[in-house]
Amino acid sequence: MSAPKVSIIMATYNRADYIVESLLAIQNQTFDSWECIIIDDGGSDNTLEVITPLLEKDSRFNFYKRTDKYIKGLPGCRNFGIDLAQGDCIIFFDDDDIPHPQNLELCVKELTDNTIYFCRYIREVFFDDFDYKFDYSKQYTTFSIDKNDVEKMLKNELPFNSCAVMWKKECFEKNRFIETLMYAEEWELYSRIVSSGYNGISIDKCLFYGRKHQNSNTGEFYNDNPIRRKSYVDAILNVIENLKDKNLLSNSIIRYFLLVALNFKEFSLSKKIITSLELSTFQRIKWVVLYNFWGIKKPVYRIKKKLLKK
Repeated sequence: MSAPKVSIIMATYNRADYIVESLLAIQNQTFDSWECIIIDDGGSDNTLEVITPLLEKDSRFNFYKRTDKYIKGLPGCRNFGIDLAQGDCIIFFDDDDIPHPQNLELCVKELTDNTIYFCRYIREVFFDDFDYKFDYSKQYTTFSIDKNDVEKMLKNELPFNSCAVMWKKECFEKNRFIETLMYAEEWELYSRIVSSGYNGISIDKCLFYGRKHQNSNTGEFYNDNPIRRKSYVDAILNVIENLKDKNLLSNSIIRYFLLVALNFKEFSLSKKIITSLELSTFQRIKWVVLYNFWGIKKPVYRIKKKLLKK
């Protein structure tokens, strides 16, 4: 097969019940110059058995087991996929979701513009069975995205779901997923890419349908899974360091992250955020006063002395 235009990267882990449906949706794309790189993260079910008929009939599907070069988890699998990718464009699909048949076609069309490096689109969620009632219209509105929109990305005012963006491969030449992150890893990476000056476009059309269930990473996070919660803290601190380096860290972003820390009762994160800002004593006092204004007094007083001594 000649080099594909698009590399689809799909990490999988014990999804034998859903993955075939997802792969068939990829096979039904209206754009056919693609490869699908399936990375198994050491699952123990019969995933390989159920997808073998597709692997044998369609050479565009390729199955790999994650090697020890990459850390176990979704970020490591995706980095492995990036290193294997042959396409000009890269997109990440999950092993239990359904892409719209026009997903690749419309994104590739937008990315023919040499000044555009990624194409974002709308994602909707579903529960249980999928109804396969697609809108095939090619009429939609668009708007541009650049590094000035990073704050909206971080606040989820402009959501960047992991499977709702196609990227030109150049975006990953110096950027990879942080493999120790087990939650918010794509949020951290995507904001890092966009803040580096890669401009993109967003199209107002749903091109992806995400299956919702409690075993997802997001479900575990809101069920207070400690690994997911710690990962979110680490992702926030990485985002802050990245924005500091690029002179893009605004007071409104700082306030937002401090409020996130308070809402999730991650008081050690509040301390780490303030101490990482290299502020003067007066500025530290100002942030502590703001804490009090927000009505979270006891946790603030606990860390107040340490913050002022730094």
